[in-house]
Amino acid sequence: MAISIKTGTDIEKMRLAGGVIALCHQRVKEAIAPGVSTGELDTIVRDTIAEQGAVSNFFGHQGFPGYCCTSVNEEIVHGIPGKRRLVEGDIITVDIGAIVEGFHGDSAWTYGVGTISDDASRLLADTEAALYEGLAQAIAGNRLGAIGHAVEGYAGRRGYGIVREYGGHGIGRQMWEEPHIPNHGKPGHGIRLRAGMTLAIEPMLSLGVDDTRVLEDEWTVATADGSWSAHFEHTVAVTDGAPEILTRQADLVVQ
Repeated sequence: MAISIKTGTDIEKMRLAGGVIALCHQRVKEAIAPGVSTGELDTIVRDTIAEQGAVSNFFGHQGFPGYCCTSVNEEIVHGIPGKRRLVEGDIITVDIGAIVEGFHGDSAWTYGVGTISDDASRLLADTEAALYEGLAQAIAGNRLGAIGHAVEGYAGRRGYGIVREYGGHGIGRQMWEEPHIPNHGKPGHGIRLRAGMTLAIEPMLSLGVDDTRVLEDEWTVATADGSWSAHFEHTVAVTDGAPEILTRQADLVVQ
């Protein structure tokens, strides 16, 4: 599949989708507390996307039953929202996507529930920092491998497991477009980045091993050793300078 270069109009639509997603995250963050169910968070996402005149790109995709993915503790990605109630000390990743006028956005964030342990707190802070290390390399002229190299270097120096079976991706008219963006790599390898590319960059780190397993629901991916995992993701546009984050929390939403 060819890697698409977006026009200014395309990127504006992706900004709008990103604004919807940012608003969803803002409302989800406010709602997360002990006793809240993952299904209740999904309802917030469903209602916010509808209110803003956007469309969910998760609901119904290959049969997925939720409007967001909710992955708790050792769960890394693709957790199905439902009856599970959060408890004090949990961490939860909420992955949200939206479509505006045919263009997609995608962003995941990991939140603490109440007071969390020092190890969990460091995991969240360092995974978010690894995201920004990777984002800083999404500059026209760089090779794709520079993104994963930055994530891997930051996480590896701090002793985290780096999920290698899943990673980021191109995004635009489709949720998943070329190129695949691993969270490891070499700076001189991979395609050369060009202004107008739009990418979803998403480090996934664990307190244990790199390896993963798929649970019985055939969706949820968890760490192989049961160690806790965090996942942070932004959709960005590559420019000749610093990348533009399209899913940053802001007031820019569809009316």
